[in-house]
Amino acid sequence: MQNESQEETSEVTQKRSFINPGARMPNIKVFSGSSHPDIAKKIVEKLGISLGRAVTKTFINKETNVEIGESVRGEDVYIVQSGCGDINDNLMELFIMINACKIAAASRVTAVVPCFPYSRQDKKDKSRAPITAKLLANLMSVAGADHVITIDLHSSQIQGFFNIPVDNLYAEPAITKWIKENIPEWKSAVMVSPDAGGAKRMTAIADRLDIDFAIIHKERQRANEGDSTVLVGDVRNRIAVMVDDLADTCDTIVKGAAKLHESGASKVYAILTHGVLAGNAIEKINNSHLEAIVVTNTIPQEQHMKLCPKLQTIDISVMLAEAIRRTHYAESVSYLFTNVPY
Repeated sequence: MQNESQEETSEVTQKRSFINPGARMPNIKVFSGSSHPDIAKKIVEKLGISLGRAVTKTFINKETNVEIGESVRGEDVYIVQSGCGDINDNLMELFIMINACKIAAASRVTAVVPCFPYSRQDKKDKSRAPITAKLLANLMSVAGADHVITIDLHSSQIQGFFNIPVDNLYAEPAITKWIKENIPEWKSAVMVSPDAGGAKRMTAIADRLDIDFAIIHKERQRANEGDSTVLVGDVRNRIAVMVDDLADTCDTIVKGAAKLHESGASKVYAILTHGVLAGNAIEKINNSHLEAIVVTNTIPQEQHMKLCPKLQTIDISVMLAEAIRRTHYAESVSYLFTNVPY
């Protein structure tokens, strides 16, 4: 009987929502870098605390200067800085903020990096190629970070580059929720991976929804003949939902949408975790067969949304806020791998 009672209590704790916003969370400070202040404001709003005071500026010689405007001695510090915008400048700003808090006697410093930069440079795929993701992991540790929280790393093995704890959260639960709430005919839809590399991510979502899936496979032809794509699966007269972790030029997504339309799909959606949308990606999306392209707000999208009526966002600040709360109170974070906090 005692064991059953303990299990019930544990289950309630796992499913517990945020602490009362009116209650004070002791010994915690959340600071924002300059890359994505909007998501940092949403995080502290959900935690019911104020954003820490910090001033960042760039000198005329392009050096970065950071001033932490309040005491962090003995505090549990979280610094929110996403890998977007002027990535290298923002990374340097993050390292300086981490170091400033560490030498000011913070008890623990956690880097909250919603979109982890350089994550595609994770292996030595050709002669003399750098493994930049490993270098970045080393730089964070040397700066003084004790912990890293991120979302949908391009490769899960990047966690092994760190000698400190890394919580790699998944956007999968939020994506599943969006599909159920925004696509009325989702039960007859088909999940699609735009390439073989994203098959694992796509099948995980298809399994959660208990729907069919398909893969777009790129075939290399003879020399000088280019590539051709083959759709493995049936999408005729059905809604196709492509999922991927990151899109910058959007070539893969746009070509995938064209292939699905050609194969008879009634509507084509694309859902991405990190919408970099660089270069002329917005123009490609506007001229594509996509019904809508949905991205999380790990990267600011306000300017992109003004230019692209097809673009929609999923707010994942609630997931990051709950991860911070659970980390602060030494609770399990694994609940967030399969559930959207409420």
